[in-house]
Amino acid sequence: MKKVCLKFSSGTFMLLFCVLNISAQEHKAEINDSLLFKGQFSVWTHFNGNNTFPLWSGARYIPQVNYEIKNTKAQLVDFEASVNVYGNMGLNPFDSINTSGKIKPYRLWARYSTHQLEIRAGLQKINFGSASLLRPLMWFDQVDPRDPLRLTDGVWGILGRYYFLNNANIWLWGLYGNNKTKGWEIIPTAENKPEFGGRFQVPVSKGEAAFTYHHRSADNFGIESFDNYYESIPENRFALDTKLDVTIGLWLETTWINKNKNLGMFTNQEIVNMGMDYTFGIGNGLYVVYEQLVAAYDKKPFNFENTVTFSLLNMTYPIGLFDNLSAIVYYDWTNKSAYNFVNWQKQFNKISLYFMGYINPKKYNIPTQGLGEMLYAGSGIQVMLVFNY
Repeated sequence: MKKVCLKFSSGTFMLLFCVLNISAQEHKAEINDSLLFKGQFSVWTHFNGNNTFPLWSGARYIPQVNYEIKNTKAQLVDFEASVNVYGNMGLNPFDSINTSGKIKPYRLWARYSTHQLEIRAGLQKINFGSASLLRPLMWFDQVDPRDPLRLTDGVWGILGRYYFLNNANIWLWGLYGNNKTKGWEIIPTAENKPEFGGRFQVPVSKGEAAFTYHHRSADNFGIESFDNYYESIPENRFALDTKLDVTIGLWLETTWINKNKNLGMFTNQEIVNMGMDYTFGIGNGLYVVYEQLVAAYDKKPFNFENTVTFSLLNMTYPIGLFDNLSAIVYYDWTNKSAYNFVNWQKQFNKISLYFMGYINPKKYNIPTQGLGEMLYAGSGIQVMLVFNY
């Protein structure tokens, strides 16, 4: 275990591993261990005549191992490790071919938890907020609503959560070594600079509300779209969100991101999402989500001079016990263009089959919706088979 700590984490991560190991060894109560192996294998084929390589195919394998140490005092020490192994191939028949692939850690964390407390350290997924699909609080992940697997890279860090008896909860986190852009970021995090933040969530009448804060240092050196370059740009993020259940679900999620350097229109960023959801009693039940998002980039805060506005409608309908049909429509009010995506899922025992189709503008402008957005510019179809064990 010590070798793994030294190889994949900082000194803080190693220290927490040691504390967890000591804690497990000192339990006087009866200890029950469990070891679980599982995984996900997926293959897909994608055709889009607008792309340089009209035909794309790929495969992905994510093996996962979980180890738990429980005792009679309702304490739990557990570990998770998984790897993302994938390869893609683009083909322009009788002309050219493009291949790529990678093996990288997907999750690697250790956790100590009780009924009210959780401390988790390592490579992990951290997400929160009240919005459903267009999420202003997508700070540390990049989940694409169109992706049926909801895959996203994790972040290295330590997350602590405490749950009060009145259902309020507080989150505190520290991140380190996450130098690539994530979420809504347009500037990467400066190397060797830690990030930290927290979230306080409280119950309110008919729902819950929360305040979230995060601080990091960004580095825009070498990015051509900026006139001024700084190796360290202090950045503070503030967010308020609430979600209510009043016959229909209602939510509001707002963020303000301020950089303490003059970066022109990228000095301040404000994002507002208002949404609702409801299940109509039609047939097996038609679930509908509507969201309205406004994002602004301005030199001065809250000017809303440079804005993009999106509407989103998501409909999901179960066809029997093993089939599910869903559709997502984005409308870009700034560029007067619509994005349309349909997905039919058929579920077997351990196998899921997806048939997906889309009609989008050739110039793709959906913000922060995954890394393969250019693959979905124009019109195309995709078939995916997923095996979970």
